[in-house]
Amino acid sequence: MATEDIPGEAAADDGMADWAEALLEQKSGDADGDAQNGTVLSGESPRPFSSGSSSDGSAQDINMVLDIPVQLSVELGRTKVPIKHILQLGQGSVVELDALAGEPMDVLVNGYLIAQGEVVVVNDKFGIRLTDVVTPSERLRRVSKN
Repeated sequence: MATEDIPGEAAADDGMADWAEALLEQKSGDADGDAQNGTVLSGESPRPFSSGSSSDGSAQDINMVLDIPVQLSVELGRTKVPIKHILQLGQGSVVELDALAGEPMDVLVNGYLIAQGEVVVVNDKFGIRLTDVVTPSERLRRVSKN
C-alpha cells in the first residue's frame, strides 16, 4: 500500500470493527445450538497445509502462495437472453434470474464454487454469511473435471 492511503485506513478499520462485531454476534447465536462445523465458520483462522517437512524453505513457499490475490465473487443468479433484449435494457428494466428468492447464493473464487451463503447487511454494506463450504476434496474433483 502507498503512504497516501493512510488516512483511508482509519475508515477501513472502523468498517472492519463493524464486521468483527457482526461475527461476534453470529458466534453468540451459534452457541444456542445452531453452530456450523468448520474452522473458517467458527472464527478460527485457517491453517495452511504442510507437506510433512518443517523446513524454513517450505514455510516461505507457502507464505508466497498465501499472498496471491484471487477474485472472490458472489453470484445472485444467471439467465440467458438474446442480444436484442440486452440492447433494449434501460434504467428500471427488470431481468429475471434463475435463482429463487431466499435461495443461498454461490461464492466463487476465480470462477470456481467454494461455498454458499446468505446475504447480511452491516452498517449499510452488503456481506455474505457462509452457510455451506465445499470441502477441499470436492473442490479438487470439480477443478479436475474442467
